[in-house]
Amino acid sequence: MRFLLLVTASLLSLAWSPAAQAGPPQIMLDVARFRNLNKVENGAEVEIYVTVPTQSLTYRQRAPRAFQSAATVTLEVLKADGKPAYREVITLKPPVLNDTTIAIKNPQSFLKRILLPDGKYTLRGTVKDQYRSAGGVTTVEEPLVLEAPTGPFFSDIVLLTKPAAKNGGTDNFSRGGYRLTRAPGYVYSRGAENIFFYTELHNAPTTQTLRVHYHLTTPDGSAADADGELTPQSGRPTTVVGQLPMGPLPEGPFTLFIEVYGGPGNKKLLAGHRVVGERTTAEYAPAGAAVPR
Repeated sequence: MRFLLLVTASLLSLAWSPAAQAGPPQIMLDVARFRNLNKVENGAEVEIYVTVPTQSLTYRQRAPRAFQSAATVTLEVLKADGKPAYREVITLKPPVLNDTTIAIKNPQSFLKRILLPDGKYTLRGTVKDQYRSAGGVTTVEEPLVLEAPTGPFFSDIVLLTKPAAKNGGTDNFSRGGYRLTRAPGYVYSRGAENIFFYTELHNAPTTQTLRVHYHLTTPDGSAADADGELTPQSGRPTTVVGQLPMGPLPEGPFTLFIEVYGGPGNKKLLAGHRVVGERTTAEYAPAGAAVPR
């Protein structure tokens, strides 16, 4: 879409005129639940990866060939009784662009890691376009249940745009000794050739090497499988990282299942988990960019 800029005598009025009127602002919440290793208080570390596609924001001209958008994100976690367990407001200032006709603009993303006791919550994210007075607010909600299963279990599976890289850092983007680059909205665009993932296995028996099975499937019946081995660690979660080639995976949603087997001949299912992602080849996006929905 191209926009016609009207030259006026007043540079000030030009600088404050909307340069791009987008649709309603969009916000995506990718949530991953990991067990809190603190044995004193049962609970979870909740990682909330928030992505705001900048295609959905309004751009204003700040100077000749200089356009910028702005938004605020209110992130809330509500208890079952409606009382807040967490609330924070984050201001987003995407980079200045010299041309608003650019088809793909990198999204603005950030990660929050929150410690919460076990229980039932509601996660709410609200994005407000700072340069729009009408139709500039969007709110999304989703339930959040935190509990500790008995026996072996997987944490949530995180889909990545790059392989999990060994890293000794302790920032929010590091977990289990790896640095993780998340795929916003769990969407893989044209140019992506592999699905990368990370998860953690808890309470697995340490008396034998276990078999891990990966199953990738789509609604039309397309499927791919792979197997590997896993040596559980005693007293701490066992990290599971890997990748699967997309190959001829069709357009649309896909589901990744991860299962671990033990017992005689490694034939007994001990734990399993799944995650849903999406492949879209209609547009190309750089690593970490999200295609607007």
